[in-house]
Amino acid sequence: MKRSLAIPLTILIILAPFVTALLCLGIGRYHLSPAETLQVLFSPFTGYMAEPTAISVIFNVRLPRILLALFVGAGLSVAGASFQSLFGNPLATPDTLGVATGASFGAVMALLHTHNMLLVQAAALAMGLLALLFTCSISRLRGKTSIIMVVLSGIVVSSLFQAMVSLVKYVADQEEQLPTITYWLMGSMSRSSMSNIILGLPIILIGIIILILMRWRLNILSLQEDEAQSLGINVKRLRLAVMVASTMITASCVSMCGQVGWVGLLIPHAARMLYGSDNRRIIPVSVGLGSSFMVVIDTAARAATAAEIPVSILTALIGAPFFILLLRKTGGAKL
Repeated sequence: MKRSLAIPLTILIILAPFVTALLCLGIGRYHLSPAETLQVLFSPFTGYMAEPTAISVIFNVRLPRILLALFVGAGLSVAGASFQSLFGNPLATPDTLGVATGASFGAVMALLHTHNMLLVQAAALAMGLLALLFTCSISRLRGKTSIIMVVLSGIVVSSLFQAMVSLVKYVADQEEQLPTITYWLMGSMSRSSMSNIILGLPIILIGIIILILMRWRLNILSLQEDEAQSLGINVKRLRLAVMVASTMITASCVSMCGQVGWVGLLIPHAARMLYGSDNRRIIPVSVGLGSSFMVVIDTAARAATAAEIPVSILTALIGAPFFILLLRKTGGAKL
């Protein structure tokens, strides 16, 4: 990309999450213009006498959803870009290590016994980390771990937890529990509230910061392990740090809004199409693109029809055609 175009595009990507969040805060059955939205947002500080309905809609309903969508989109995108660099595989996703299905199993198990979302989030986080530990334990062979073994172990662990999720759905009460579990697994921001997201957002933010700080080291993973070690990089520690940070992000996202597919696969490829393969640019760009994309998708999910559409359905409807076009254009050679 030419430098004359790169700078304006970068500024646009940085501003995109704030602009989309402001516009989407006013979209819905109770419509507000951007100017009215700003007046309501700053009314606690300016003394502006906003309508009680507008205050309730913005602060109690839409703002928590927008914040959750921003962080989930940014987190899954960064985790996807990191996994793709870590495994040298452009089709790697945040579920490569079985974390998403592990977190899903923890959540559905909690949903069988309680409707307290804080407990559901805690169970999903714990099971997601357990899935990572399980994957790492399986992949160790004679005290050593290879990328191929990690990927294969992740596939096995993901299948195992997916089977256990199906088992929980089978034994769940068909009148009350099964619809709740099924809808939750489809992905939705409808359960978001300030009290619920306080537990998850710091974990996502910490994971994103860790990956951003290590983004230049991700480029070294494309080298042979002995070459990377000759540069003074402890490859094992770097891989473990990337896996733990990405797991924290993925498990926290799944614990708050269920499984949201395609974001961790689609957004990093869009970033590469714009900026090439340098992770120093891809990781920050994925934050801006992913958060903006997720806010737009969630707004469409809640405002397009009278009944809310599960987020994962919309991401699949957009992600699948995008990849079909990409495959047709490149023949799969440059993915």
